Amino acid sequence: MHVYNNATLATLSLGNPYGLIPNGVIVTQHGKIVWFGAQSNMPEEYNDWPQENLEGRLVTPALIDCHTHLVHGGNRAAEFEMRLNGASYEEIAKSGGGIVSTVRETVKLSVEDLIKSALPRLDALLAEGVATVEIKSGYGLTIEDELKMLRAARGLEKLRSVRIKTSFLGAHALPLAYKEKPDAYIEEICIPAMKQGAAENLIDAVDGFCENIAFSTAQMARIFDCAKELGLPVKLHAEQLSNQHGAALAASYGALSADHLEYLDEDGIKAMKQSGTVATLLPGAYYFLRETKLPPVDLLRKYGVNMAIATDNNPGTSPMTSLLLTMNMACTLFRLTPEESLRGVTINAAKALGLSDNIGSLEVGKNAELAIWDAAHPAELSYRIGFNPLYKRIVGETA
Repeated sequence: MHVYNNATLATLSLGNPYGLIPNGVIVTQHGKIVWFGAQSNMPEEYNDWPQENLEGRLVTPALIDCHTHLVHGGNRAAEFEMRLNGASYEEIAKSGGGIVSTVRETVKLSVEDLIKSALPRLDALLAEGVATVEIKSGYGLTIEDELKMLRAARGLEKLRSVRIKTSFLGAHALPLAYKEKPDAYIEEICIPAMKQGAAENLIDAVDGFCENIAFSTAQMARIFDCAKELGLPVKLHAEQLSNQHGAALAASYGALSADHLEYLDEDGIKAMKQSGTVATLLPGAYYFLRETKLPPVDLLRKYGVNMAIATDNNPGTSPMTSLLLTMNMACTLFRLTPEESLRGVTINAAKALGLSDNIGSLEVGKNAELAIWDAAHPAELSYRIGFNPLYKRIVGETA
């Protein structure tokens, strides 16, 4: 049991901006929020509980990074340098770069090596108040290597105070052996790996890359049909490079989220609204690739589609391990408001992972997963660049 008083609460659950409560108190017991509100309204029964004076600091829900590829081998700094020196995509691919290079480095590593490689990236996120991280497979592209990535992701949860949600991303790219046989790859690798991963409780959701350089909507539908049979929710990388109508497909399966979405059209947005599918925006990839096509934020607002944001941490297109920087980029590049940005890494990110009943806002009965900041107002979290104002992260309190 604990009483955190003299705080500014950004609850994200009340009707006013940020759900803000100045001079607030939040009371926790056995890892749950049991009361929150204005100091003047606190019930007397909590007066004798252990008190911590937060001296006016800001309290938000602990942050959530709802789209990452955190587990992988190697890095792509060399091709980053090549690209800046004028090399074309084809030249980089011919030199062994691109996703194939990450696959090559990932499959060399054991589960233990993958965990060791991922821990510094995870720790960077936790240091910024993150308590939940989604991690995808997708750099194995064989049954055993995809499962190995998922086992490594699960292993991280045992070493740090963090919740890991895994997504099976077997439909990420085609290995060389299946370059001209995408349907055979789905039948012989993706679906068997998905079934085995589900049997071993390694998969929380099923993802895919629906794009003209990756998998078609018809191919993704086969994967989603299997996911449905296995009782697994789905999500999708959609409309990043072109409009393949992947978001509408995902919405037809009740997807938790559709991600990237630079080329999303109004019909896709309507479908997402109807299904409750969250739009996860990834400004890191937009920035790193020097993209110019903005996601349709105004239309997403118009139709009331919930927007999450995430780092998209990956070695090729978003080697970013700062969710705070992501928040700033979402505001400066995509023109989200600071409140939309904070909701994007709290309550809407929780919705994108199917966890909003338990985390993502300050509400009675939800988990007491808190981030306490040396800040007076929540807009400061999106405003600063390269500065971490975290005072304390509270996760897993049991008393």
